[in-house]
Amino acid sequence: MDFLGVNGKTFFIAGVANKKSVAYFSAKTLIEAGAKCVFSVQRPEQLDSLKKLFPDSPVFVCDVEKDIASLATEMKKHTDKLDGFLHSLAFANFSEGIRPFHETKREDYLQASQISSFSLVEASNALKEFFTENASIVTISISNTKATSYGYLGPIKAMLEATVPFLAKSFSEFSKVRVNAVGAGPLKTSASAGIPDYIDNYLYAEKLTLRKQNLETQEVANTVCFLLSERSSGINASTILVDAGMSCNYFDQSLIKSR
Repeated sequence: MDFLGVNGKTFFIAGVANKKSVAYFSAKTLIEAGAKCVFSVQRPEQLDSLKKLFPDSPVFVCDVEKDIASLATEMKKHTDKLDGFLHSLAFANFSEGIRPFHETKREDYLQASQISSFSLVEASNALKEFFTENASIVTISISNTKATSYGYLGPIKAMLEATVPFLAKSFSEFSKVRVNAVGAGPLKTSASAGIPDYIDNYLYAEKLTLRKQNLETQEVANTVCFLLSERSSGINASTILVDAGMSCNYFDQSLIKSR
């Protein structure tokens, strides 16, 4: 029995950076379950690498920072319906390292807000005519937007999570489309590697998980695929935490006594 029930369904995946990303594992899982995936990349030079990962799937360019208006036109070339949309896009300019939050540059904050948060709203709006009756929109956040070493990306992820219920309520006025987020604990991804001092936080996070073993990207992808499927029909306007219990264990006694 196919528990997810996604065989023959079509999903749009935005944000496959490489084989380590949540979007990659999610798309791979959906395709293995019989679904069709349509992908977008931000820049033309990314097309070939993604086509190598998913040679049987359509890929097009959509720069959510500059040209999201073309999204519907490009999508129409490949499908006339979508059963789900995975928004796995995030960017912050850490070229100068992590600076105190009060020193955040306006241009950096606005750019990251557009790509990492508001693009969810714009892309969902551009695709609203494609969504089937019970379609699902899922975005990727982090396990704790306050206790984070992501610099100014922390409050932007908080903005993304706050956007989810408002987008869900807005879509409910004319559809049954659901909108949810997955709050993932620290992962070993290429995107994370670009965050200054991330590895130290990643190793510390492992000690805070209840199983003393860090989160696997596939575990996050499993939750994403569940939310994209109709099996999660009762979940809407929510952020589902996937962090191996880390969020309940900040006062881990073994860590406290070892200091």
